[in-house]
Amino acid sequence: MEERVLVVASKLMAIGLIVISLVVGFISFYMMSDLSKEKKKRHVEEMSSQLINFIIFIWLGKVILNFSIFLKDPLAILAYPSNSEAFYLAVLFTALLLVYKSKRQRLDVQAFIESFLHVFLVASFVYEFIQLVWNNNTYSFGYLVLLAVLLVLFFLIRGHITAGTLITTILTVWSAGVFLLILMRPFITVFGYILAPWFMGLFFIISLIIIIIRYRKRDRNGRN
Repeated sequence: MEERVLVVASKLMAIGLIVISLVVGFISFYMMSDLSKEKKKRHVEEMSSQLINFIIFIWLGKVILNFSIFLKDPLAILAYPSNSEAFYLAVLFTALLLVYKSKRQRLDVQAFIESFLHVFLVASFVYEFIQLVWNNNTYSFGYLVLLAVLLVLFFLIRGHITAGTLITTILTVWSAGVFLLILMRPFITVFGYILAPWFMGLFFIISLIIIIIRYRKRDRNGRN
């Protein structure tokens, strides 16, 4: 009985830590963004909606990965922890949803991702800082330093370059930095989810491809 209570308490604390980090991220975005109040409100609502979708996609990922168990006992799936594979599926489903919304012109994806990066970087920094100071998790230090560098870079170059260039720059540096940290340390987590080298390597390659495509388009437009 005591073990169950401790497990539940541990999970609630982990969820609470993520919620606190995200709240700080949203407050930072609302206070520091150059957008109008109306746009800030719209972006906060959209980000909140996508976060809810992401949580749903994680649960969907759990069902897909444990489908045989789900068929036998649907409620048993609730006891299974959300692993990294479910996280990867949630990232994939979220990306597909954003592409769909962009194609249907329901969402300005570039503006959304720029706002999301602000919230994500601040929230991640707060989360890792608490992990380091409160939980004495020394593995958080390397990622904390990377996030600090990214935050400085984000706020320095924002407004001086296009949103697309800002997004690709931050995502490329982030994925490359995390990939190097994974090679140097036993594991790296993002909000408690362990990131595999193949996932970050793929993320980095995709970021590089986007940069190459953007520069080729710019060169063509310049020649024309």
